[in-house]
Amino acid sequence: MQFRDRRQAGGRLAEVLRTRQGEGALPDPLVLALPRGGVAVGREVARVLDAPLDVLVVRKIGAPFQEELGVGAMAGDEVPLLDEDALRHLGIGEAALAPVIERERAELRRREHLYREGRPAPDLRGHTVIVVDDGLATGSTARAALRYVRRQAPARVVLAAPVCSPEAAELMRAEADEVICLHRPTAFMAVGLWYENFEQLTDRDVLEALHVQL
Repeated sequence: MQFRDRRQAGGRLAEVLRTRQGEGALPDPLVLALPRGGVAVGREVARVLDAPLDVLVVRKIGAPFQEELGVGAMAGDEVPLLDEDALRHLGIGEAALAPVIERERAELRRREHLYREGRPAPDLRGHTVIVVDDGLATGSTARAALRYVRRQAPARVVLAAPVCSPEAAELMRAEADEVICLHRPTAFMAVGLWYENFEQLTDRDVLEALHVQL
């Protein structure tokens, strides 16, 4: 299975979620999309479910010597969720991550301020919160997002993505009440391989997606 782009993937994901909504499994839904890529998927989900759409900014924490090598993630003002096994294997102490965490925290706040345009974060209490991303590789950012959401006292937490590695999908079962993933390829490798068009989105793309809903 390969998706044409995030919009098509979001439409397919939305159909599955609409079925679950019809079964009564998604009362009072609120969609939180992980920017940037997850917002294009989440927009389609929110449209089909007739649900509010907002963003949940999560930042990956990369190793000091190799930013693409994720060793943790953080959401909101929460304490960063670090991969202790990875840090131990790489010989990295938490003190060495301090500059990385400070930089990522600043970028997280910049994006929250930009995307929300002065709006407060949504009140999640009592909602079925559907956390949407365009795909899960390791699941580190999704796990940070789900734990952040769980602390806001929602009625139910659902993780939804078009494509996930089997390992990440299995790990997320301990964090969400339900995990919905359309495709779990055994030879996963990277999220972008499962899209024909996986161009990087911009802040403007995120704002335009949100304005469709607001």
